[in-house]
Amino acid sequence: MSETSTAPTRVEVGSTAGTDPYTVLIGRRLLGELPGLIGHGARRVAVIHPEALEATGEALRADLAGQGYQAVAIQVPNAEEAKTAEVAAYCWKALGQSGFTRSDVIVGVGGGATTDLAGFVAASWLRGVRWIAVPTTVLGMVDAAVGGKTGINTAEGKNLVGAFHPPAGVLCDLASLDSLPVNDYVSGLAEVIKAGFIADPAILDLVESDPDEARRPDGRFTAELVERSVRVKAAVVSSDLKEAGPREVLNYGHTLGHAIEKNERYTWRHGAAVAIGMVFAAELARLAGRLDDATADRHRAVLEAVGLPVAYRGDQWPRLLETMKVDKKSRGDLLRFVVLDGLARPAVLEGPDPAVLLAAYGEVSR
Repeated sequence: MSETSTAPTRVEVGSTAGTDPYTVLIGRRLLGELPGLIGHGARRVAVIHPEALEATGEALRADLAGQGYQAVAIQVPNAEEAKTAEVAAYCWKALGQSGFTRSDVIVGVGGGATTDLAGFVAASWLRGVRWIAVPTTVLGMVDAAVGGKTGINTAEGKNLVGAFHPPAGVLCDLASLDSLPVNDYVSGLAEVIKAGFIADPAILDLVESDPDEARRPDGRFTAELVERSVRVKAAVVSSDLKEAGPREVLNYGHTLGHAIEKNERYTWRHGAAVAIGMVFAAELARLAGRLDDATADRHRAVLEAVGLPVAYRGDQWPRLLETMKVDKKSRGDLLRFVVLDGLARPAVLEGPDPAVLLAAYGEVSR
């Protein structure tokens, strides 16, 4: 499992009040960087991994054990099934049985759901221990593992229980994407495209120049798309860890997206739901007179070009609306949506007229 790392790209995530800065490493064969992130003070390392990555988790545990750490692998369910209070409690029990102290380290290996869980377990164990994210999906690399938002789901909604607990470092080994199923890779592209619309239009230009190439895990754009997306998120979260202001723009497309995920009992891929949410947000901004037609239309075109969905069931609007009312961005009974006032000009729309909301949803209904 030990490999000599090639020179990785380093993206620094700056410190905010009370937090330490950390580095996101992007490249191939990066596992040799892991001991440096763990540090010399740790004796124990827990590797939290999903069932689908059992072999990877065990190999990493064995590698760390060979380097002198007391390493334990904690296997959790795949995808969103891991993000429950019951699974978190299972992880806490494993940490307790292993004698985990505040100087020890958790490593979360897997997609965004796994790193969300691992970070939450780290945040809540002994009121906070160090953790390292090793995302293995596009979604995990460009979104979930960067920024310090950790959490689990409840029956009432997605990520309603959580904590802000930044990792000590993030290892984005692009080699892990080579074997990723195409549908999972494409789902992650929704977050990449989101970064293009809210901050870095060069991302959109890359995707539009050759959509078939952009949707390939081994495509020639992969490294640049991941790096650009990570830089967008790093720039935002460096100035706003706890979503007090600018960070809210990262939720573009997520208000309706999260409602769709809950409505589908989390069986949908996150990126598929967010793709529909972005088209909805674009239509909402257009109808509110805030977004030009060309940029609004560009949403549907670029998302469809890589194979992401842009429509959802029309009869589900009442249920989706109720779910959105408990979205994290809502204030009391006031719905809030991240929208665009133009390309790379994110803003917030508060309390839109119900008739405008319904009309916008009509544009994404099928």
